[in-house]
Amino acid sequence: MKMENKVLACVDLSHFADYVADYASWAAKRMDAPLKFLHVITRHPEIGSGEDHSGAIGIDSQEILLNKLSEQDAAQAKVAHEKGRVFLNRLRERAIAAGVESPDMKQRHGTLEETLVEQEDEVRLFVLGRRGESAEATNRDLGRSVEGVVRALHKPILTVTEGFVDPRRVMFAFDGSNLTRRGVEMVAASPLFRGLPIHLVMSGKPVQDGQKQLEWARETLQAADFEVIPTLIPGDTERVIAGVIQEQHIDMLIMGAYAHSPLRSLIFGSKTNDLLRSAKIPTLLLR
Repeated sequence: MKMENKVLACVDLSHFADYVADYASWAAKRMDAPLKFLHVITRHPEIGSGEDHSGAIGIDSQEILLNKLSEQDAAQAKVAHEKGRVFLNRLRERAIAAGVESPDMKQRHGTLEETLVEQEDEVRLFVLGRRGESAEATNRDLGRSVEGVVRALHKPILTVTEGFVDPRRVMFAFDGSNLTRRGVEMVAASPLFRGLPIHLVMSGKPVQDGQKQLEWARETLQAADFEVIPTLIPGDTERVIAGVIQEQHIDMLIMGAYAHSPLRSLIFGSKTNDLLRSAKIPTLLLR
């Protein structure tokens, strides 16, 4: 029987992996949970040998070419695996130095999204970089895989940014939805943020029972011995959250993620992506 208890750090060969390792180590220690590093090796079709294999060739030549390409793929896979093993060992040592006992590590071939879905049954918390190899190459502020991966999963995902700061002040972006209400109950029951003050912020368009919803969240967290600072601030959610983060020196944000369908997000834009871009701090996404 698989145990649903791991902190799974999803890393790639970018310098953001160090920050993923640092935050995953922090979370594993606070949750008293085993830590596992996962590196997914993906073969991108646009990466080739650089040789031109176009044109008509005979049957024998075709077989020779296919064998040659197969050998090249096998050699590249071997190099990628060895490179990944050295990379994971370094992250494992980093986690041990941070106080994590016996972190595990694993490499898989495939796509990141499918691999994480396969692992989900034994994971309590995912940790991944908000940027990675693709973002380093293109200078995008959000990695190519973040939205797809988060939408595919059902467990909390901690998306981290560049640099590590030991979290001291946490903000919960609460909107009264079923998703964030479940998130409040999850935070109350988890040791992850135990002992840290939580700024409970409700913003956006005024709703009739907004104050009542906020009061429920405050009482739920206080009953679990959290210090709670509740605030109801009407106005644009993105601006309000960014403002509170700066004014209160918030180190980590908790919020619901991708509540709408991909099609709606494509047409109207994604509020989650907008908030992630404006927050610029590690964010625990609730699903």
